[in-house]
Amino acid sequence: MAFFSRFSSNFGIFFFLFSLITAVTSAQLSSTFYNSSCPNVLSTIKSAVKTAVANEKRMGASLLRLHFHDCFGCDASILLDDTSSFTGEKNAGPNANSVRGFDVIDTIKTQVESLCPGVVSCADILAVAARDSVVELGGQSWTVQLGRRDSTTASQSDANSNIPAPTLNLTDLITAFSNKGFTSKELVALSGSHTIGQARCTTFRARLYNEPNIDSSFATSTKSNCPSSGGDDTLSPLDVTSPTTFDNAYFKNLVSLKGLLHSDQQLFSNGSTDSQVRAYVNNPSSFRTDFANAMVKMGNLSPLTGTNGQIRTNCRKVN
Repeated sequence: MAFFSRFSSNFGIFFFLFSLITAVTSAQLSSTFYNSSCPNVLSTIKSAVKTAVANEKRMGASLLRLHFHDCFGCDASILLDDTSSFTGEKNAGPNANSVRGFDVIDTIKTQVESLCPGVVSCADILAVAARDSVVELGGQSWTVQLGRRDSTTASQSDANSNIPAPTLNLTDLITAFSNKGFTSKELVALSGSHTIGQARCTTFRARLYNEPNIDSSFATSTKSNCPSSGGDDTLSPLDVTSPTTFDNAYFKNLVSLKGLLHSDQQLFSNGSTDSQVRAYVNNPSSFRTDFANAMVKMGNLSPLTGTNGQIRTNCRKVN
């Protein structure tokens, strides 16, 4: 399921949370779900992600973003192509010409199907690939709960309607996250996923040219790649310091007024989350731990389990 504004194919990681319109549930997931039915699935996914990220560092952020955009119910609905009976999510406003990594997921699915036909869901592949991508870029690992099943439909209207813009102020961000069961601390931790990936000029132009709380040299250098008009699809890194390394530089950038998006800089704008941003600047290990825990929580948001949904053979279409 989608959740971002029309950011770059890498941009993924912040507004995804807002497409999550259901609260955290006690999903029947287990880290050992495939231990007997497909014991080599985790190593297979890890190897494929390692290869993909080695070929293109940017792909790590793209795969993480795919999982986030899917987590309306973490049901692989974002992977479905349009059909005559429904219009899927790939061409929704937040996703069109933006989300990427589908071919990598296809490759992984083909490999997994050859090992264990009809056993591993596309939704679980997305969840594991997101974790492995973070690890490949230097981030914290976490134990992925497994047992999700795949949806048999998708909704472009939901993808469009459930995604706030990157222009949200802090109060709205806190409310949106709270409505999904996340604390302000988790809001800040999950926003730290913007330590990797890129955003399109159109998503941050207004901040760049109109907002005063931005470092002047950062603004000048970024304007060279994002003109006041035109160049909407030109990309800039969300973390200007280390855009392909999963670290705490994102928070250091916020303190230095180098947040790329309005919604990013809102986390450090003389508001209630300033102290948490500073905490992650001073203690990167706490960020790593909190991010991993929040990712587990996000992955448990209303997945299909048991006999609901299906295990797709091809992630792009229902069986």
